[in-house]
Amino acid sequence: MTGLFERHRPTLQAALAAAAKRDFWSAYPEVPSGKIYGETAKDDGLAAYEARLGKAFDLPDHPSEGMVGAEVSPYGSSLGITYPAASADMLIMASRAAAPQWAAAAPEVRTGICLEILARLNARSFEMANAVMHTTGQAFAMAFQAGGPHAQDRGLEAVAYAYAEMSRIPAQATWTKPQGKGAPIVMEKHWRILPRGVSLVIGCNTFPTWNSYPGLFASLATGNTVIVKPHPAAILPLAITVEIARQVLVEEGFAADIMLLAADAPGAEITKDLVQHPAVAIVDYTGSNSFGSWVRENAGKADVYTEEAGVNSIVIGATDSFAGMCGNIAFSLSLYSGQMCTAPQDIFVPRGGIETDEGHKSFDEVAVGIGAAVDGLLADPARAAGVCGAIANPATLARIATSRPLGRVVRDSVPIEGLDDARTATPLILAVDAADAEAYGEERFGPIAFVVAVDDVTDGVNRAADLAERKGAITAALYETDEAHILATADRFATAGVNLSVNLTGGIYVNQSAAFSDFHVTGANPAGNASLTDAAFVANRFRVVMWRRPSAA
Repeated sequence: MTGLFERHRPTLQAALAAAAKRDFWSAYPEVPSGKIYGETAKDDGLAAYEARLGKAFDLPDHPSEGMVGAEVSPYGSSLGITYPAASADMLIMASRAAAPQWAAAAPEVRTGICLEILARLNARSFEMANAVMHTTGQAFAMAFQAGGPHAQDRGLEAVAYAYAEMSRIPAQATWTKPQGKGAPIVMEKHWRILPRGVSLVIGCNTFPTWNSYPGLFASLATGNTVIVKPHPAAILPLAITVEIARQVLVEEGFAADIMLLAADAPGAEITKDLVQHPAVAIVDYTGSNSFGSWVRENAGKADVYTEEAGVNSIVIGATDSFAGMCGNIAFSLSLYSGQMCTAPQDIFVPRGGIETDEGHKSFDEVAVGIGAAVDGLLADPARAAGVCGAIANPATLARIATSRPLGRVVRDSVPIEGLDDARTATPLILAVDAADAEAYGEERFGPIAFVVAVDDVTDGVNRAADLAERKGAITAALYETDEAHILATADRFATAGVNLSVNLTGGIYVNQSAAFSDFHVTGANPAGNASLTDAAFVANRFRVVMWRRPSAA
């Protein structure tokens, strides 16, 4: 039963090599091109998405006590899709019943099945793009990349790490201990991978696949059954994922319930019931700090892996490309309307200004320069729609309104022209002083940014790093021309557990995290307790057990 493993072995070997080398590599092309995915792939994907609207989502033989579904596209229309729903107890019972067969499968068999699931997900990337777009508000191009190939790369990365860790353990060995002049002691020893149990993956509204696939595939590859709990506003992308996984499992002779969907309704979520169930051994969670704290406190003996929230910062000391710097920051603030865990919020600028290739720039000139770059980027409504997308949660629009009085408005947030039926907002940029910590010192999720006046670049770095240590941060950026300052800043942010980008002015942005190269989150500050993906993320999802007996010399 290793046919799938042999079929996908080249992809696995390339993934392992890429993770070791950490140069650019991707198994799944990120360009939504007909030349890559087929000339009719885009139309076929849209048709497949539209065929699901207003209907029951069919998951054959999935446990069910009813149907739920209340997804509404941030672009204005109701999806009208319903999904099979079951209690936590029913899902756990089905998951545990399927567990022995999956635990007994060889690591190569499980790995091959995971790789086949990823390959089929990739083939349906256009359908997934529409599903992600209309549940998260991402623009189509971003939904294709982040919801499709980039998420698949992150899933593959987890599978590769899981296989590498399992492969460190031989299936059997002969152990020979010399006894001097006497006959040696010889033991026959056998080892097997023992999964932990039921794995619960709690998805988020904004990146349902990208954030869920690492934990999902790490647990599946290491022999754990998986229950996928989507956000009630973004069920479809993970329902499609579960659908494909169940199809592959059944084709390979395994129980479909190795992978289950825990769909629920807003206000009647079963997340807490699942987290607190004693059979759940692993929890992967992406979301707010407040619920993340609850998960950690109530998950019992389960291992919990979280990506939560934080306050990401940019510190500006000097630049040799003022226009490039402003343009890069503008894109980072605008991309998906700031609804990314990696999006910057606070921009620390010396109140005395900075030195640039265009001469000295005052604090106000830096703030205005960033605002003007946002205006230029979003001047064309079509481009603005493609960069910003729509707002996933109505609470984000309310947050923009309540944030306006917190500082001096450098650039106001406005709706995007031409998307009248959608929830949209361009970046709000406020100028504040370092003393106004109550304004900029809390995460304000969405297109909200603060330009903060500080004494100097060192003051800015220390304030940003201190925020990361207290509130959490996933990314940080620095603009500086002095090498000593750059190296000192790298040390300070390393201590704070934050990944740092320096002098980004081109086509790479602080928001972006590349699979097989960038470790996403460090697990070293309150923004999360795990990293996507390192060995620690996968190695504790299984145990190693042995049996042995004496053998003839």
